[in-house]
Amino acid sequence: MRWFDPGDAPFVFDLVNQPSWIEYIGDKGIKTLQDAIRYIENGPVAMYQRVGFGLYAVELKVSGEPIGMCGLIKRDTLPDVDIGFAFLPAFWRNGYAFEAATAVMSYGRTTLALDRIVAILSEGNHRSSHLLEKLGFRFERKVTQPPRDATLLLYASSA
Repeated sequence: MRWFDPGDAPFVFDLVNQPSWIEYIGDKGIKTLQDAIRYIENGPVAMYQRVGFGLYAVELKVSGEPIGMCGLIKRDTLPDVDIGFAFLPAFWRNGYAFEAATAVMSYGRTTLALDRIVAILSEGNHRSSHLLEKLGFRFERKVTQPPRDATLLLYASSA
């Protein structure tokens, strides 16, 4: 895993326009590579600068090919840091999300000394809820988050 940079725009463009991303995370309005660069700069890169962590590009070890993203996010709308992850469908069911999320959780607990980490996901996103439960998260409550104000499920993990 590594920090995103503007050179990742083609990968980010592909990932955020996957039907699964749009269904479960939402349409970010990224319709061009320039939009993807802005997303990287205003999202992950800005968060690295603001809090020292964020979403990371997940790459295959052998080829360096980006296959997903996973990391910790500090949203103004949540009191706790939350974990987020998304992978290209071609790389689902290979253990990559579990491996990346396990590493991110370890980093959050040991390096950042986070006692509590949460996750928010769309109702019906059973694949992600299963992964969260495997990581030790438990459903806590329903919440709404801008900008969609849709009902989301909040899972939590405490040290």
